[in-house]
Amino acid sequence: MKKTLVVFAHPYLEHSNSNAELINFYVRHQHFTLRDIYEEYPNFHIAAFRERKRIKNYDRFIFQFPLIWFGMPPLLKLWIDEVFDRDWLKEDHHNPLEGKEVYILVTTGGKERSFSKEGTYKFTVEELISGLIVSLNVFKANIKNIKIVYEANKLSKKEIIVHKQQFVELLNQ
Repeated sequence: MKKTLVVFAHPYLEHSNSNAELINFYVRHQHFTLRDIYEEYPNFHIAAFRERKRIKNYDRFIFQFPLIWFGMPPLLKLWIDEVFDRDWLKEDHHNPLEGKEVYILVTTGGKERSFSKEGTYKFTVEELISGLIVSLNVFKANIKNIKIVYEANKLSKKEIIVHKQQFVELLNQ
């Protein structure tokens, strides 16, 4: 099994049954390391050197977060800004993201039809999180899948479990 780092960023986890259920999977499996960055960095002071050192030890990454005001949560954006190192792009430096599998799991309270050119918001979720996608592409990570859970705040426990099973199947491919 691939050693996987889950970078989880939810500023209001206590109000999110769907995210709480989805992260329960990681906790029960030893090859997943769950890092709740809002829990670890409540004052927004990222230990960038420690984080850079840590990510070198993983084969695969999962970024899981809710859409907050049509983008990534602010602490996740700050984590990326401080941890991703432009020196990794230089020939004589090791790039710990290059070729590594990356999965992105985004939850949103909005309806799927709202996130389209014709919908309420006029943008897709992928467009709204493009900063993360572009960053991963620049560092030559292998984005395997972007899973979006729409209307996450309205899902029944059974529907959340179905989403969790679908995500686990993606990880096992």
